[in-house]
Amino acid sequence: MISKASLLDSLRARVAVDLEALERRQKDTQEGATHEESRAEHSKDTRATEQGYLARGLAERVADLKRTAAALDALELRAFGPADPIAVTALVLVESDDEEAPKRQMWFLVPGAGGLELDEAGIRVRTVTPISPLGRALLGLREGDEGRVGTPSGERTLEVLEVR
Repeated sequence: MISKASLLDSLRARVAVDLEALERRQKDTQEGATHEESRAEHSKDTRATEQGYLARGLAERVADLKRTAAALDALELRAFGPADPIAVTALVLVESDDEEAPKRQMWFLVPGAGGLELDEAGIRVRTVTPISPLGRALLGLREGDEGRVGTPSGERTLEVLEVR
């Protein structure tokens, strides 16, 4: 049996590790951008400018990941039944007509950190956010419903087999 609490703990831990690594990288890049050796030696030397752009981009990514971590920390899990519409914190088993993907997949709808794979009790669970195409397609569906989602290889049909 899959525990959503355990899944959420695993997701929080993964985001914390990613955040720590990204903060170190951002700090190192910021220091490199302001280091005296990064100063332009002539008018066409763009090392400092490039380092600055990279440092700002990493700072934005750090801020975004901090918001995701805060959203996951504040997340309250909810139990879903077969008649309940899919919403954030739903654990959804779907069957897909996509020939290139596994027929059955388990998705965990979370407010951030989409696209990650987690393993719970030997079962692969993928995270999906409500703003992703798949997340939008799943929102509001119930057990037994079918939904459609556009993919780069075309539209695919999903059948909701179970909602927890």
